[in-house]
Amino acid sequence: MLDTDRLNATFAALADPTRRAILARLALGETSVQKLAEPFAISLPAISRHLKVLEHAGLISRGRDAQMRPCKIDTAGLIGVDHWLEEYRKLWGQSMDKLESYLEVMKAQQGAAPPKKSRSVKRQGASHGRKD
Repeated sequence: MLDTDRLNATFAALADPTRRAILARLALGETSVQKLAEPFAISLPAISRHLKVLEHAGLISRGRDAQMRPCKIDTAGLIGVDHWLEEYRKLWGQSMDKLESYLEVMKAQQGAAPPKKSRSVKRQGASHGRKD
């Protein structure tokens, strides 16, 4: 699967709250499909469809243990998302650095000279006592 296809599949899988809840449960450890289905008010076949989407996205893996098909989270499936987000982390970091520099300049300017009062505010205050 191409990187963009994998990323699309991962975001599509994570878009569903049930699948995110399944991943949160699997983050606690490997478990059976039956145990995974217990807290949800949906059928076992519906849980199985969610698991197939997660597996296709590379977020989980399923094994075989006699009659049981244990599921476990596969954190390697999130590596593509992490790489994609890294570019935005850099952008946000640069933006925060620029904001910090700007605030330092503003702080220095305020410390150098007291802020001037606006003349328009003074005029408004003076006009309250006049009758036209």
